[in-house]
Amino acid sequence: MNRTSSSGSRARQTPRPQAARRPSSQSRPSRSTSFTPSLRRRNTSQTLASDLNDDDPEAANATSTDAAIVEEIAEIKRYEDFTTIDWVQDAAREQLRRKARRRERDSIGVSKNGGGKVFLGRGRGKWRRKIAEAYDAGQAWIVVTLVGAAIGLNAAVLNIVTEWLSDIKLGHCSTAFYLNESFCCWGAEAGCPEWKRWSGFWPVNYLSYILFAALFSFTAARLVKSFAPYAAGSGISEMKCIIAGFVMKGFLGFTTLFIKSIGLPLAIASGLSVGKEGPSVHYAVCTGNVISRFFDKYRRNAAKTREILSASAAAGVGVAFGSPIGGVLFSLEEMSNYFPLKTLWRSYFCALVATAVLAAMNPFRTGQLVMFNVSYDRSWHFFEILFYLIIGAFGGLYGAFVIKWNLKMQVFRKKYLAAYPITEAVTLAVLTAVICYPNMFLRIDMTESMEILFQECKGGKGYDKLCDINRRWHNIGTLAIATVVRTLLVIVSFGCKVPAGIFVPSMAIGAAFGRMIGIVVQALHESFPTSAFFSACEPDGPCITPGTYAFLGAAAALSGIMHITVSVVVIMFEITGALTYILPTMIVVGVTKAVSERFGHGGIADRMIYLNGYPFLDSKEEHTFGVPVSQVMASRVICLPATGMELRQMERLMKENHYQGYPIVENMKTKTLIGYIGRTELRYALDRAKIEQNAPGHAKCYFTSPSSSSSATHQQPNTTFDSIPATSSQIQLEFERYIDPTPLTVHPRLPLETVMEVFKKMGPRVILIEYRGRLTGLVTIKDCLKYQFKVEAGNAGGAGNGDEGMERLAGRLRGVLNAVRRRLGMREVGEVRLGSPVAGGGRQESGVIREESEVFASSLLSRRCAVAILKKE
Repeated sequence: MNRTSSSGSRARQTPRPQAARRPSSQSRPSRSTSFTPSLRRRNTSQTLASDLNDDDPEAANATSTDAAIVEEIAEIKRYEDFTTIDWVQDAAREQLRRKARRRERDSIGVSKNGGGKVFLGRGRGKWRRKIAEAYDAGQAWIVVTLVGAAIGLNAAVLNIVTEWLSDIKLGHCSTAFYLNESFCCWGAEAGCPEWKRWSGFWPVNYLSYILFAALFSFTAARLVKSFAPYAAGSGISEMKCIIAGFVMKGFLGFTTLFIKSIGLPLAIASGLSVGKEGPSVHYAVCTGNVISRFFDKYRRNAAKTREILSASAAAGVGVAFGSPIGGVLFSLEEMSNYFPLKTLWRSYFCALVATAVLAAMNPFRTGQLVMFNVSYDRSWHFFEILFYLIIGAFGGLYGAFVIKWNLKMQVFRKKYLAAYPITEAVTLAVLTAVICYPNMFLRIDMTESMEILFQECKGGKGYDKLCDINRRWHNIGTLAIATVVRTLLVIVSFGCKVPAGIFVPSMAIGAAFGRMIGIVVQALHESFPTSAFFSACEPDGPCITPGTYAFLGAAAALSGIMHITVSVVVIMFEITGALTYILPTMIVVGVTKAVSERFGHGGIADRMIYLNGYPFLDSKEEHTFGVPVSQVMASRVICLPATGMELRQMERLMKENHYQGYPIVENMKTKTLIGYIGRTELRYALDRAKIEQNAPGHAKCYFTSPSSSSSATHQQPNTTFDSIPATSSQIQLEFERYIDPTPLTVHPRLPLETVMEVFKKMGPRVILIEYRGRLTGLVTIKDCLKYQFKVEAGNAGGAGNGDEGMERLAGRLRGVLNAVRRRLGMREVGEVRLGSPVAGGGRQESGVIREESEVFASSLLSRRCAVAILKKE
């Protein structure tokens, strides 16, 4: 786009070569301030008038200039790192861009001669306009198609590589080294002579298993640390914040995509208790972000990019589970807080394209999208609902237990292990290999173990005699050990600095527990076949299918760890195709959800958001604070006067603080609110004033028209960068165009809950507090979150958030301490309660971290006092 100068009231753009400039604007009559187009949401009538008046060349020129300024600021700004996007301002800028693009399309094939229009050719300009309009309208579907195809192709390649790396730890194919065990033994009925173990001596195989695990984990951790630190972990919590408007530069970049795609198969093959589904969503969203950057429509528009990111997340879950509809629902339920109908359609289409490409690649050569795709022939019985309730309760308890202790592990990791990410990953991989190799369900890949546990027992055959009746209790013990060990390994492994998810590990744990319950129920039925409890079973033939219990256990564990319901049911249905088990799945997931809510709201992704202190307001949460916004707002606000402030004073003010914007007031005494200006816009305006006009430090800055007082006697031309003489004794710089004259303002007595809803629904960066036109304060998302942490910690009274056991232990130690002090004739120690994480003043920390440290400190102090007094006695 050529950056042109429209009129005397417009600032000159960045200098261009003379050939690219239009004639000087000084030959045109200058426009008054009242007609200066600006980015105002209030002037709806003027906007409509300018839209309808297509024959006004000056209005069209001004609109193009405004759009060019917005584009230039956006190019400089590109949303600062670790800030929040102002969706209201972004929508206003997008409207201005659309108007400019529409005028550009309308000008195709038209040449203006004087005051009229001359059409060049009868049909050429018309068809060019239609093609331009069609391309602009179809860009979204082009991007979605490219993103879906890239995600499906990447997923197929990663599946093949992951399977080969997982099997290479146990042996190799003698006919073709690049084949994994299943492809090497394709079609073999009894035995597979082509697949060779590394040695016939089992200690050598054990040692090679451990060495391969250490090598894979070291490589993955080294790649992450050296090239893309953002590639570590699952990434779902960060992506939720990014889609909601939080900026993390590099998190969705090409480097992160490349390292995540390489490190994920290595991390899975290392044997760590981590999964690939969460990282699959991350690299899918990275793919959507990278591809959309090639299109102008998405490069500078965060709202449009958010639609592509939501669609990419749906495609990522779709290819990870082989569940396109489940992926769309997962994006709706878990990832996005804003999901309009057009985003739903684009997510559906993106997931469709991705799964179609994955099915065409057919990585498992079975016609299935995932390895554990099974189907069940027999139906269920109503007496089994009792055991389904047990599985559902287990899912809720598992989720609460893992979330609680994993958060403690994250705090410990940040405090003590942050400097040793590679050592930690290798140590965990070696420890996992040493522990898991003796157990037949822990030794193999978790996806493969789920496939085995989901299968029905036909003809008494199964992996390692899983269906052998004589080894039934041995299998129950093995599955119980696998459940406990895998749970502990997930707690310590999730969060280490390698690409790591928690979906599949949780599903594998639930599948092991569910299969164990299924074997127990099957044993009970065979022991008491004539019991009235089993009267619904047919007298001859099998009645219980243990594989369905494993399937339901996987659904329960996944729902318990993520606190999602509808998408889990659909994903499990698409995985198995078992239409008859929809009702049991809904029952299990419902019980899991009910049990999970008793131990806290939000899954592990939401807890990680709060642990890391990201500014994210969950749209699924409801709060009742009962206080006005005046109790939360920041009352000491740095304002800018509308008139009279010098250029050097403004630069000094910006150096002394790093606020993202400043309210504009009429003067510092009355503080009558005029508008709001962002830091980037103000920096842009100051730089242009110094570079283009050589404005000195004593130049006066005006955010409103500086000539209003003298306009009654003598109408002066508007003062801008184009018309100010360099030798003027009193230089006036007008910045009115750069401010937002209609910021969101609320009354100080408005309830805080309503303000939080405004942040959730509209997404502004800041809300100003105004009382009778006077600025009294401002509030941001972080202010609301700080108050929320304070209230939650105060309501907990020191024993909330799952720390009741720790508080009881501290009470018992306090009782022992008081008994000892009474025997020594000393005064008793009063009750110690855990205080609010923000009560002590100073810089506020994350509520979870502060609370965990206070619980640990109080209990540790009680123990040390008791031990010291007992030694003294």
